[in-house]
Amino acid sequence: MDKHINLVKLCVGAERVEDLLLWQQTPRAHGPDGLPRHVTRMWPKRGEELLNGGSLYWVFKGLILARQRLLRLDEVLGGDGITRCALVLDPEVHRTESVPRRPFQGWRYLKPEDSPADLAEARQHEDTLPPELSAALAEIGVR
Repeated sequence: MDKHINLVKLCVGAERVEDLLLWQQTPRAHGPDGLPRHVTRMWPKRGEELLNGGSLYWVFKGLILARQRLLRLDEVLGGDGITRCALVLDPEVHRTESVPRRPFQGWRYLKPEDSPADLAEARQHEDTLPPELSAALAEIGVR
């Protein structure tokens, strides 16, 4: 596959992957095509690389714990007349190894080599560990 890049973003208002899954079941989380999306103010300058196999990695309470493949970038006109970017996501959420991430605003690019691996298929449906325990394990290198 050609070169791709990922995004990393805080999952605001969610403490666990299960919170994201519940949110994405609501109609407000979907675009007109029924796919989950996240609307952001800034348009990624590296859109072509993102759509060449990139994913959005979600940070929960200081840990990357999940990702969703990016399908496309849509223009969305807000009620305030400002055009924004909708990150249209694959509905399948993949749990990843726990990787600590310091707080930041907006989103950041994440190189593939710096991206956490997906959990094994057998672990994809496990409940998330408490954030404090996940952080402690990630800090000592246990994933």
